[in-house]
Amino acid sequence: MATTHEAFARSSSPSPGKARAEPRKKMVSAASAETKTINLALQGGGAHGAFAWGVLDRLLEDERINFDGISATSAGAMNATVLAYGLCEGGRDGAKRALANFWRRVSHVGMMSPMQPSLLDRVTHNRSMEYNPAFLVFDLITRLLSPYQFNPCNVNPLREVLLQVVDFDRLRADNPIKLFLCATNVRTGKVRIFDNADMSVDAVLASGCLPFIFQAVTIDGEAYWDGGYVGNPAIYPLIYHSKSLDVVVVHINPLRRAEVPQTATEIFNRINEISFNSSLMREMRAISFVTKLIDNGQIKEGEMNRMLVHAIDAEEFMRDLDVSSKLNPDWDFLEHLRDVGREATERWLAAHFDDLNHRSTIDIKDRYL
Repeated sequence: MATTHEAFARSSSPSPGKARAEPRKKMVSAASAETKTINLALQGGGAHGAFAWGVLDRLLEDERINFDGISATSAGAMNATVLAYGLCEGGRDGAKRALANFWRRVSHVGMMSPMQPSLLDRVTHNRSMEYNPAFLVFDLITRLLSPYQFNPCNVNPLREVLLQVVDFDRLRADNPIKLFLCATNVRTGKVRIFDNADMSVDAVLASGCLPFIFQAVTIDGEAYWDGGYVGNPAIYPLIYHSKSLDVVVVHINPLRRAEVPQTATEIFNRINEISFNSSLMREMRAISFVTKLIDNGQIKEGEMNRMLVHAIDAEEFMRDLDVSSKLNPDWDFLEHLRDVGREATERWLAAHFDDLNHRSTIDIKDRYL
C-alpha cells in the first residue's frame, strides 16, 4: 500500500466544475443547486450489500450528484460493476434497473438452494438463518473442510448472475466511471486493484472470494481472495486517480459494538468485522495526518491534497443483524436493506449536500482513530 506521502503528494487539481442545474419546483439555495462530483467507497458484506444498493439507488435519483471514481470490495465490487454497466446501457435509469435486476437474480439463485431462511428465521428481528438446519450443516462443513474438498467442481452461482447482468466487453470499452476493485493476493498478501482495463467476471469474483466458501480465483497465474482483508475498500486509488477530493464511504460492517461477544459465532463475526475495517482505518489515519499538516501550515495545500471524507451508514440497524443474515437471500429482506439504504441516503443528502466539494462531514479522529 502507498505510503502517507505517496498517497497524497499528487499535483494539485482544481475543484470539479460546478454547473447550474435546471430550475427545480421547490426553492433551493444557490449552493444546493450546484452539481457535485464525488467518489464512492463501497464495503463488502454479503447480502448486507443490498444496503449499498439502496444508497446507490437514491444517489442515482439526484441529478446534482455525479460519480468520478468508485473503489469497492466484495459485494461492494458487484454493486459498483453493475452500476457502471447500467450507466453504459441506459444512464441513471439504466443503472437503477441493472442494480434491481442483479439483486433480484441473487435472490432467485439463493431461494433455489437449501440456504434460505426458515419460517422462524423470517420473523426474527435480526433476520438470522440459525433456525435453518441446512445453514447449520453448511456452517459446520466450512469450519471442518475447505472449499477444495466440499466444492471440488468450484461452482459459484454468482458467476452466472454477473454474466447475465453485465456485458464485460462493453463495460471495458465504455465504462463512464473509474472502477477500482480490491482483491487480496493469496501468495503475497498484498492488495491487487483491478481497474477499468482489468474488468472481468473473474476480477469481480476475486474481490468477493471468501476463502472458507470459495476456491481462490486465479487471474494471470495469481490466486486471489476477498479484498476485505487488505482494503475494505482501498481509498488510495481514488487519491491517485480521481479529480474529485470528496470520498463518500458507504459502511456495511459496524465499526463499534457495545458488548463483548460471548458465543463462538459472535466472536468469529467480530474478528471479521475488525479485520475487514482495519485497512480502512489505517488509510483514514493517513488522511487525518495529512489534514493536520495542512491545517498547521507545515505543508501547503496543493503540495498534498486535503481529502474531504463523508460517510453513509446505518450502524444501529446493521449491528442488530445476525451474522448469518449475510447469507440470507430472502427478497423481502433484500428489499428492506435497500429501503434502509435509501432512507439513510435521503437523510445524508438533506444534511450534507451543501458540504460536498467544501468540507468533510465526519470527524475522522472520532470515528476511525
